[in-house]
Amino acid sequence: MLFGDQNNKSTILKDGEILYDKNFLNPEDALRYFNILRKETAWQQDQIKVFGKVYDQPRLTALYANNNLPYSYSNITMHPSPFSPMLLELKEKIEHRLDHVFTTCLLNLYRHGQDSNGWHADDEKELGQNPVIASLSLGAERMFHMKHRNDSSHKLKINLTHGSLLVMKGSTQHYWLHQISKTKKHVEERINLTFRTIK
Repeated sequence: MLFGDQNNKSTILKDGEILYDKNFLNPEDALRYFNILRKETAWQQDQIKVFGKVYDQPRLTALYANNNLPYSYSNITMHPSPFSPMLLELKEKIEHRLDHVFTTCLLNLYRHGQDSNGWHADDEKELGQNPVIASLSLGAERMFHMKHRNDSSHKLKINLTHGSLLVMKGSTQHYWLHQISKTKKHVEERINLTFRTIK
């Protein structure tokens, strides 16, 4: 079920809910945030183990928070740096929009079409029950795929545009998986900021 205008839609999923605001940031502000975050973020390259083999994670990441609580996923444990003034500014904009307080931001830098994020859910225990995940996209457009864990007929694709905000809430992380898949198309860099609350 969709409601709202073309650029600002809330979707009631089977066993979940998402909100997509295509124009959360205007293009000029989004470009300014992208350029500063691209330059000033402490990006790191982690390694992941798949079927016993170790690979470089196909993107760069960074973690920031207003506390010292680590965040663990895919056998990777990240320790946060303090929020920068720019990240605090973005956090407050999103919190005001959603009336929800976040503690932590995981940033991903997708450098080209081969950088990706495989099927997963943000359901780590430190996120608690029914977490609210707010995902801000800056830079190149990438396709966001979702699928229901138990019902293959329920799928969704959203083209995440420059300056857009995607929010996943309710039971979404318990019943749905999501990914940014690889593409052979030439795409420029994209920065994704995922705000979450670590408990």
